Formats: sequence, C-alpha cells, structure tokens
Amino acid sequence: MKIKFHKSFEKKYKKLPAKLKSKVKERNKIFSENLFDPILNNHALQGKYSGYRSINITGDVRIVYKFLDKSVALFVDIDSHSNLY
Repeated sequence: MKIKFHKSFEKKYKKLPAKLKSKVKERNKIFSENLFDPILNNHALQGKYSGYRSINITGDVRIVYKFLDKSVALFVDIDSHSNLY
C-alpha cells in the first residue's frame, strides 16, 4: 500500500514531538505492509468522516485516511481522539 499525505496532515505532523514522529513512521511501515494488522485497529468511521478510516498510532493519537484507489491511501489528519471526533 502506497501512502500519500494531505497538506493538512503534513502541517500537523511537523509540529509533533520527535518521539511521536518516530511512532508514526513505525506504524506507517506496518500499514504499508499489512493495513489490517491488529496493532493498527484499522476501522471505518461514521458521521462527518463517513467514507474515511482510522488507525491508531498510540492509545490516544489517530490518523484519519481514505483510499484514493486500491493501492493508494491518503492520510488526511492526525490528532488526538478527542480533537478528531
């Protein structure tokens, strides 16, 4: 799975602490190899994020993404659970 990054995602990513950036890179590698690895808790979203999916980075931090096609995912947002939903 190829990952593309939306400008809003990149902007928020740059502001993350180094430790969290490292965790994001680790999870992106797992996502690229197996997007439904249980550690990611990959699941569909509802409401304002209908058509999007979410993966866990830490206990509280999530990435919201959508599929552009069968082989490309667009990471749209990254934030804490409470800030996203």
